[in-house]
Amino acid sequence: MKKRLCTLCLILLAVGTTFAGCKKKTSDQTSEKKETQTVATEEPQLADNHEGQAQSILTGEWIDESLASKRPIALMIENTEATLPQYNISKADLIYECPVEGGITRLMGLYQDYSGMDRIGNVRSCRLYYVYFAKEFDAIYVHAGESKYAVDVLDSDFIDNIDGIKSVGNTCFYRTNDRKAPHNLYISSDGISQAIEELGYRTDLNADYKGHYQFAKDENPVTLTDSSDAAVVSLAYVNPKPWFEYHEDDGLYYRYEFGNPQKDAVTDEQLAVKNIILQECNSHIMDTGNGTLDVDYMSGGKGKYISNGKAIDITWKKDSDTSPTRYYNASGNEITLNQGKTWVCIIPSDTAENNIVYGSKDEFEANK
Repeated sequence: MKKRLCTLCLILLAVGTTFAGCKKKTSDQTSEKKETQTVATEEPQLADNHEGQAQSILTGEWIDESLASKRPIALMIENTEATLPQYNISKADLIYECPVEGGITRLMGLYQDYSGMDRIGNVRSCRLYYVYFAKEFDAIYVHAGESKYAVDVLDSDFIDNIDGIKSVGNTCFYRTNDRKAPHNLYISSDGISQAIEELGYRTDLNADYKGHYQFAKDENPVTLTDSSDAAVVSLAYVNPKPWFEYHEDDGLYYRYEFGNPQKDAVTDEQLAVKNIILQECNSHIMDTGNGTLDVDYMSGGKGKYISNGKAIDITWKKDSDTSPTRYYNASGNEITLNQGKTWVCIIPSDTAENNIVYGSKDEFEANK
């Protein structure tokens, strides 16, 4: 009898151990299964976020894929105190700022989406070097007249352009009564579309266009190493005396000129960008009579890339009249830009040392 009881106990113990082992194994398998499901559900969500989208050639941000294949316009905008605030300038994806005659600067806003705007500008005349900057983006160039040195290239087939002075396309521009000429010429989204149709320009990017910049991936923003702090970027343009201030809360640089925030007349918002590029170019006066400036956009040079509160030294080069300008870091690698809007400042080499990047706002205020 004792023997039977011992045997029965051993059997029960073995069965209990088996069930315990099975229970532990099942628990481990369930845990592994849950982990696998979590990974599996994360990947499609990332893909879904960009379904039907493509990265903008101007900002690197995700936009509707049909819009991403659209040619941008490059629109000349006056930048004197008499024309402030400018209309719909905040909707530009990218802005070029270059000096012209008399110490003033002129802006060129690039818009990939130029829909839904009743008043853009004001629109002013072309300078020769702007034509080549616009060409780098396969853009349709919008202007109102030009310096005499730009006539031949604009009249050739080099770049598709819409001129507010010449007979074809000028009905798409209009003047307002709230400002005096020549500060009151504007164009609308409908006017741009009408001019493009009248002139027979293609509206999609060239099939062989490869883009201008390389942009950071969503999950890997650029944090500049071997850099200096860049809280304020003060520019040596004589007339507007502009500067940018970095805001840590949103990682953007806010624009000031003529002693005040530079704002959009439509939104009343201050202009702000993610990236600033300072591009030093040799320049000289072509016409002493009216001070027309020529900028060497081809020979390469130095500069700075500024983003996320940091600045690094860069170099730039351009291979041909139609190729994009490329920017390189100290190691000789092409720089990657953070996704977002960019402001490119063309800096005459002989004034480059007067452009100052301050490490703190206090330092900037002390040197104003």
